[in-house]
Amino acid sequence: MSFLGGRGSTPAGQVNPERVEMAMQELDMITDVFNKLVSSCHNKCVSPRYAEGDLNKGESVCIDRCVAKFFEVNKKVGEKLQSMGAGAAATGATQSAFGTL
Repeated sequence: MSFLGGRGSTPAGQVNPERVEMAMQELDMITDVFNKLVSSCHNKCVSPRYAEGDLNKGESVCIDRCVAKFFEVNKKVGEKLQSMGAGAAATGATQSAFGTL
């Protein structure tokens, strides 16, 4: 099965516009995260006065640590949001099963 194709309402060989839109939104989100990562770590680790064409050892180590921390925090925030969403979904299912309290 093709990522942009799909089963159901679209005939074989045609692109599913909903999936294209979802893929575009995901690409926009990933691009935004990447741009924030680059900007944040560059501002923290690279001196605004460029003395050399390449990163020195201190800048390189700083960027490695910055990227690792950025992704670790991003992972933890994602897990927290996911657990909050699961809790909200469970609460919503309980309310719909028993009526609004």
